[in-house]
Amino acid sequence: MVAGKKSYSLHEGRGGIMIITRTPFRISFFGGGTDLPAFYEENGGGAVLSTTINKYCYISCRVLPPFFECKHKIVYSKQEMANEINEIIHPSARETLRFMNITDGVSISHDGDLPAMSGLGSSSAFTVGLLHALYALKGKIVPKKRLAMEAIHIEQDMIKENVGSQDQVAVALGGFNKIEFKSQHNIEVTPIPMGRETFQRFQDHFLLFFTGVIRSASRIEADKLNHINEKKKELESIRSMVDEAFNILTNERDVLDFGRLLHESWQLKKSLSEKVSNPYIDTIYDTAIKSGAIGGKILGAGGGGFILFFMSPEDREKVKQALNFLLHVPFRFDVLGSQVIYYTEEAI
Repeated sequence: MVAGKKSYSLHEGRGGIMIITRTPFRISFFGGGTDLPAFYEENGGGAVLSTTINKYCYISCRVLPPFFECKHKIVYSKQEMANEINEIIHPSARETLRFMNITDGVSISHDGDLPAMSGLGSSSAFTVGLLHALYALKGKIVPKKRLAMEAIHIEQDMIKENVGSQDQVAVALGGFNKIEFKSQHNIEVTPIPMGRETFQRFQDHFLLFFTGVIRSASRIEADKLNHINEKKKELESIRSMVDEAFNILTNERDVLDFGRLLHESWQLKKSLSEKVSNPYIDTIYDTAIKSGAIGGKILGAGGGGFILFFMSPEDREKVKQALNFLLHVPFRFDVLGSQVIYYTEEAI
């Protein structure tokens, strides 16, 4: 568990500061499910292979001047005004402010490039981005690994969401990485060593689409947790695919093997819970495969959100046309992770 901090005033000569953080969303290729503490703490560890992408969560944050009727103002898809932290409905905003022991009123505003609850780690991007902003308001720079570990604590221990530990690490650090979960407090990150040209070509093998379905990852993960002991063999196979994918990318093997492995992983992922897929998703997947995709998967817990496909670059247009009833989302990989992109002092 991450220790709390002594209460402090954000004013302390810093009133009028406006901070904006930008935190990337992520795509997880392999290993999803093995990042759940219930698995990796009992089975010798877990691992994922993931990348962040150039779609972002933006958090703006400032001390709220004492002229307003409320102490805290939080704007996302709704607008909240509260005088006490306990009154805040948004779970991450409430518990992150509590974790940071904020005593002054703050104004928090969220905006995102992609919809929430769609399998790209948006909830963790919010938590990491808000933590980053609150530290910046205090004039503190903290390591990105610390942001990740504290976000894990907030989401798993304070909010008590049924979430794993991969999203917080991925979005805080950024990049294309193998992330290994040795224990709850021992997480190792290994960047994928690829040359720039190889890296660029690799990105051209993917297409990302929005299914139009929004779902609760926590409910799906709860169903997986209920059957985690029964699915130990499947999860161990999913874990081994991380090493296999890493081997494909680092040993000059045929890159199309990555797509074939993605297909195998999707079949295993579907076996973890009946909530992972449905007839609509299966139809989308089958249509893409018949049109030239080699492999793919629903991103995140499953049930909807975004779906990713891997194919030879020459088959991209054919797959796009076959799935023209879905929204295609162009993307590139992100390498920077969570950043403070705006800092200014204003008179109040």
